[in-house]
Amino acid sequence: MPATTIPSVPGRAKDPRAAAALGRRRARVDTAIRLLCTAATLLGLLFLVSILATLVWKGAGGLSLRVFTDVTKPPGSGGGLLNPIVGSLIQVVLATLLGTPIGLLVGTYLAEYAGNSRFGTTVRFVSDVLLSAPSILIGLFVYQFLVLPFGGFSGWAGVVALAIIVVPVVVRTTEDMLRLLPNTLREAVIGLGAPKWKMIVLVCWRAATSGILTGVLLAVARIAGETAPLLFTSLGNLNWSVNLAQPMSSLPITIYAYAGSPYEDWITLAWTGALVITLGVLGLNIVARAVLRARG
Repeated sequence: MPATTIPSVPGRAKDPRAAAALGRRRARVDTAIRLLCTAATLLGLLFLVSILATLVWKGAGGLSLRVFTDVTKPPGSGGGLLNPIVGSLIQVVLATLLGTPIGLLVGTYLAEYAGNSRFGTTVRFVSDVLLSAPSILIGLFVYQFLVLPFGGFSGWAGVVALAIIVVPVVVRTTEDMLRLLPNTLREAVIGLGAPKWKMIVLVCWRAATSGILTGVLLAVARIAGETAPLLFTSLGNLNWSVNLAQPMSSLPITIYAYAGSPYEDWITLAWTGALVITLGVLGLNIVARAVLRARG
């Protein structure tokens, strides 16, 4: 019988010394890449810790019960941030409730129905453009259509502007999470005789709940600190007001106004407000993760 020849593998060195040199070179490249990744991670953590440390250092000193119980007052009067906090909560919650269902449905359409159709590609492109659009442009858009025609700034205009920012974030996250699900899961449900809408609602959405919720939390974190669109829509209000038909106060607007003022108590309140926003978003993420883990 003829001797069996082992086919040579492309790229494999035949000389043992060359193979050893190749192994050493690959090990050096692996070490270099690992060091670069570690350095980039440490650099990002350094910036994050620096930001948080600055917020705590300059904002924690102004934390007191008065911040959450008193409204904004003239400088030197010892005011708090009650009306900006309540105004931000109202606008962020309503914007999330308005934008999340729209983003969820659009992302589901793109993942489950559109495929690579021309209309789906167009919707996806518009969503991506909206995702990267400067928020001030969204504020100007809402200003033209909801502020000027109705004769004044209002909390509803601010809600709409923030909701527009929420939509593309939820769209992108929902589409990506649904596309990660294996098609065998869909085929198994359809094979049992379930209609497609029931497969999406009861199986796909449930399987992608964690990822979709992450997108919603990212959207909330973004709109919670948005200032530019609110300058053109809800404007701000130094007095207590929960009327969405009137100008409404918000933490980002108050921080923007107070941080640039020459008054020390207002500057301290600006840092405190920034710390409150950060802690609020952090707490929301922790609670949402804990709930998901308990359900899982």
